[in-house]
Amino acid sequence: MADQSIISALILGLIEGLTEFIPVSSTAHVLLAGHFLGFKSPGNTFAVLIQLGAILAILLVYFQRLLQIALALPTSEKARRFLLSVLLAFLPAAVIGAIAHDFIKAVLFETPVLICIVLIVGGVILYAIDRLPLQPRYRDVMDYPPSLAFKIGLFQCLAMIPGTSRSGATIAGALLMGTDKRSAAEFSFFLAMPTMLGAFTLDLYKNRNALDFNDASLIAVGFIAAFVSALLVVRSLLNFVSSRGFAPFAIWRIVVGIAGLIGLWLFG
Repeated sequence: MADQSIISALILGLIEGLTEFIPVSSTAHVLLAGHFLGFKSPGNTFAVLIQLGAILAILLVYFQRLLQIALALPTSEKARRFLLSVLLAFLPAAVIGAIAHDFIKAVLFETPVLICIVLIVGGVILYAIDRLPLQPRYRDVMDYPPSLAFKIGLFQCLAMIPGTSRSGATIAGALLMGTDKRSAAEFSFFLAMPTMLGAFTLDLYKNRNALDFNDASLIAVGFIAAFVSALLVVRSLLNFVSSRGFAPFAIWRIVVGIAGLIGLWLFG
């Protein structure tokens, strides 16, 4: 990566942070942008390392809430049930991700056309779900029963296919099973914490031999850009989806997917 520009690293970092927690697939955006920018990273190590910026952003925003839950665990059944729900939701992706990691990275992540198609299909599905006359039964993530959380976790496994979107699959599953839009987005935040940390740790271990800290300046720029942009998104997303829903993100996915296919056709 040594000969690649700071500007490219900045762009990719901003894209990572802006798209990580919204249902548009950060992986698809970073991979497609990297493809068209000509940004090469052995083992996708750059994308792995800058993702930590987005992880730290959501941990910072939710630090006080996490601390309150942790302190309540000894005395609150509700807090213990919520922790169990998050862990159960995380379990399916943890198991499948560990088993299929090499195939996902070596095959699916190297197929830009597939990523574009999945972006479009996922956008159509998300738009349709957003427009369904669903009647929510759950409006507070602390009230999600563990069985519901586990089912949401099964939906998250769809995000193993690049372009699907971890948050998009999680939110879509939650909406279909009776949650409101705000709490569905918030639960995707809580679920992102163990999922992203687990994925980051596994990626870091798998790519430990490909890491090149001679490119520390590029990694630092991407990391900081991802952290700052993710911070802005996490702090504003819940209010946005409460008033606007997920249709804007569905349209965004479709536009990016079509633009990506056109770009691949024109420029390869």
